[in-house]
Amino acid sequence: MSNGNWVAIWLGLMAVALGGCNQKPTYVRPEVPLPSQWPDLVAYGGREVRHLDWRTFFTDPRLKALIALALENSRDLRVAMARVAEARALHGVHGAETMPTVIVGGGDAVARLPGDLAGTGQPSLSRRYDVSLGIAAFELDFWGRVSSLRDAALASFLATEQAYRSFRLVLIADVVDAYLAQRESVQRLALARDTLRARTESLVLVKKRQEAGLASDLDYLSADGALQAVRGDIAALERQREAVDNSMRLLVGLLPDDLPGGLPLNEQGLDLDLAVDLPAEVLLRRPDVHAAEQTLIAANANIGAARAAFFPRIALIGNFGTASSALSGLFRAGSEAWVFQPSLTLPLFDGGRNQANVDIAEARKVIAVAQYERTLQHAFREVADLLAARGRLRQQLDAQEAAERVQAQRLNIVEARYRGGIASYLELLDAQRDSLAARQATVQLRRQWLSTANQLFKTLGAG
Repeated sequence: MSNGNWVAIWLGLMAVALGGCNQKPTYVRPEVPLPSQWPDLVAYGGREVRHLDWRTFFTDPRLKALIALALENSRDLRVAMARVAEARALHGVHGAETMPTVIVGGGDAVARLPGDLAGTGQPSLSRRYDVSLGIAAFELDFWGRVSSLRDAALASFLATEQAYRSFRLVLIADVVDAYLAQRESVQRLALARDTLRARTESLVLVKKRQEAGLASDLDYLSADGALQAVRGDIAALERQREAVDNSMRLLVGLLPDDLPGGLPLNEQGLDLDLAVDLPAEVLLRRPDVHAAEQTLIAANANIGAARAAFFPRIALIGNFGTASSALSGLFRAGSEAWVFQPSLTLPLFDGGRNQANVDIAEARKVIAVAQYERTLQHAFREVADLLAARGRLRQQLDAQEAAERVQAQRLNIVEARYRGGIASYLELLDAQRDSLAARQATVQLRRQWLSTANQLFKTLGAG
């Protein structure tokens, strides 16, 4: 068959191929399975959070230093960064498959032919020199198999990148929560130690009154019991403090000695007055939602790659260069050598493997859609709970601070009555206990309220 006929045949095959189409389904984002508005109890308005950075949101200098250390030293964050680099490299590998691989080569081959095979009865030597430039098995991607794999790799890379962003936000929030717990333990320990000093002085005073006949044995035992109870509280608080410190070391690593001093809870200045858009606008900005959608896009692209397996694969192999039996003859006129080797493969029978691969790809897309919708629903509940909590905790904290002031006034009155001999020691002890409990509860509630600000910062996708 002449070269012209071969060219005509290949042009015909390419025309048929071009009549095909990309098998990847068009991606359509699923309908957001969310209410159109936040619950009625949610307060709106405030500062825009979209471009808010942790360096400006958190104002405590010690806390900012701890966050920076965690971002630098976290082994888990390093793993997440390496996974992003891996996904980026895989995308590069699949992207390279859409371009032909051009190779250059050269060679020198020597062959000896035995005499009984040479026809002359004498052994012979032959030598061949080659220099060539060629294309290695470049697939013509008429049905989108290679481009679908490239798109899937790109989506997987983007999903991994968003997963890294999500993990980074979680790490920052964990450091902040651990730090707020440290600040709480410091203040509660200070309150308990102040109370221990007061109870020690009270026990000495009651002992003197007992010796003077002004206090009963019951008063002394009550004072001593109250003192021992505070000692137990201090031991429990120190144990909690040590556990929180260990958590911080795990998050941050080695703590340098030159960290700046920290601020008490009532000077943290975290801003809970953050602006909140409609649910879809808020949640679609979250990195975990982005990651779930990119996973869905990758699953959609993989369907195209699986469908394309039913169609012929057309690959081109070409090589052009020079060849000669002598090195000096490589570049002489007439030494040109070339190979053009197109190939076409079409699966006729594979035992249902290709169809099974399509079924697997479609099932994985169904899973990805469900996971995407579940991620959105979980995110909606998380944000709605925190938006509701910020208002309720503020009301609760205001009430608790008022209760603390009331208990402080009551303690002052009872102390004056006790010194005047009007109130019993048991009344004084009850007032002291209630005042301490109110102060401790205020510290705990303030830490919870600040933790809500921290969690809002994370769940709204800031940072």
